[in-house]
Amino acid sequence: MTLRPVLLAGVALALIASPASAETLREALLKAYQTNPTLNAERASQRANDENVPIARSRGMPQLNVNGGYSESVLSATNNFVSPPRSVNAQAQASLPIFSGGAVRNAVAAAKTRVEAGRAGLRGTEADLFSAVVAAYMDVIRDEAIVSLNQQNVRVLDVNLQATQDRFQVGDLTRTDVAQSEARLALARSDLQSAEANLIGSRENYIRLVGTPPGDLEPPPALTGLPGAPEAAVDVALENNPTLIAARKASRAADYDIGTARAGRLPTISVGATTNYYNYLGSLRAGDSAGTVQQSGTSADAGVSISIPLFQGGRPAAEVRQAQARRSQAIEQALDAERSVVSQTRSAYAIWQSAQQVIQSSEKAVSANRLSLEGVRAENSVGNRTILDILNAEQELLNAQVTLVTARRDAYVAGFALIAAMGKAEARDLGLDGGVLYDPVTNYERVHDRIWDWDSDPAPRAVGTSTAETPAQGAEVHQALDPILDTPVDRSLANPAGDTLSDRP
Repeated sequence: MTLRPVLLAGVALALIASPASAETLREALLKAYQTNPTLNAERASQRANDENVPIARSRGMPQLNVNGGYSESVLSATNNFVSPPRSVNAQAQASLPIFSGGAVRNAVAAAKTRVEAGRAGLRGTEADLFSAVVAAYMDVIRDEAIVSLNQQNVRVLDVNLQATQDRFQVGDLTRTDVAQSEARLALARSDLQSAEANLIGSRENYIRLVGTPPGDLEPPPALTGLPGAPEAAVDVALENNPTLIAARKASRAADYDIGTARAGRLPTISVGATTNYYNYLGSLRAGDSAGTVQQSGTSADAGVSISIPLFQGGRPAAEVRQAQARRSQAIEQALDAERSVVSQTRSAYAIWQSAQQVIQSSEKAVSANRLSLEGVRAENSVGNRTILDILNAEQELLNAQVTLVTARRDAYVAGFALIAAMGKAEARDLGLDGGVLYDPVTNYERVHDRIWDWDSDPAPRAVGTSTAETPAQGAEVHQALDPILDTPVDRSLANPAGDTLSDRP
């Protein structure tokens, strides 16, 4: 499949009609979106991040406390007439901070900004997962093709070896020809084993990301929304890349932290009220005045309190400097993220363009090597070519086909990576509408203004799926890529010219 830089308003993977037994790239992405543990863990982390807003806001909310106690004197002095042997007391306190030097305001602003940064980070995790799924999907397709090509090569070389041995028995070829065929077959079997191991690894990696075995994979749809120049890609990436957005938001949140630290050296003002209740349970002894002493009673008071810090051992100044240093760190990290985005975008564009050129060259090479193999076989039948010439031609065709398959994989993966770097490779961009899309804003709206202390969510449970029960993957493939490789080299025992490698000068 040739990728073309088609500029469209949106980036979407077109739906491709396919047999029910085959899996499409869109279906693989949807499975990963719904069941991948890494993505679900990041969503849970973002929900935890949402809670920092009500936690920061709680510092400016009213505080209510109730204290109580019961005491009984186990040993009293004989001249003690006013301390009761038993007493019950209760106290209720209410306070409301009305000025905290901006600590609450800045803490809430920082928490909200970090929530926004977390949402961008979640977008980045989503795009990274989709990029990994696309790469795994294309790896399976590539490795299945390479295994099929190597299997065909082994079959052909096996038949060639048998034919070469037959011709050696009748004296038409030499032992050198047989040894060359044996060596090429042994090498081909070794290459096949390596290719099969790579295929098994690719299939297992697919299961890790998607959650299910790959099965028969459909060719992926063409990518759209690819830019015509690296400058255009970088411009879009600097505006939309989620990792860069998250770094910029984190830098802004660090600025609010400086205001929170500065509030530590400013006055705080609060209003409060206290109510007390006591009861001596009739145990108070006061001699002749017992009748005038109250056995129980209540009291209440209200007022305003102000706290003005005068000296704290340099702690507030240290916290301000620390916050300023972290702000500087966040600024540099945002710049580093920008550099990374620019580098990734340009690199992905270069790899994508290079892979397309490799595809074109490889297609020509495959066509030329196919013709070359046919010609060498025909010339061998009249004695103008040796067995080694045929083996070399077959190997060159195989190498060109492997290069073509690999280039197609690299072009698609690089094209998707370019889209991801531009911030256009998320669920909504890809049209993954097989269910309700996860919206992190929904949870934030649910929890950001809750103030009930006894509130909680249901007990946590796994959302991602386990792959422990999936079968171990093999290297079976069911595709024939090039009929010419299924044609034996030696189709007869006769060599009219009797020309062999050993006969040539």
